Amino acid sequence: MASRKRKTREIKMLALREQHLKRVYKKSLLFNEPEMDAINNFCRRYKIANKSKFFRETIITTILKKIEKDHPTLFDGF
Repeated sequence: MASRKRKTREIKMLALREQHLKRVYKKSLLFNEPEMDAINNFCRRYKIANKSKFFRETIITTILKKIEKDHPTLFDGF
């Protein structure tokens, strides 16, 4: 009986986590022809099938690197 309750609790927690990570915000990008050619060539060369995932990961990685680089330090300015 205890394992059934634990399983139910785990299922509920997983459902809440999935709901929290659900993508609900939409953004659009426009590219000119040379930019699109570069993207298509890159995706073809590195066998990237899911461009949405590629854009999302690239954008978030860039943001996180910038945040890490710009975080305040104790001795800022020295």
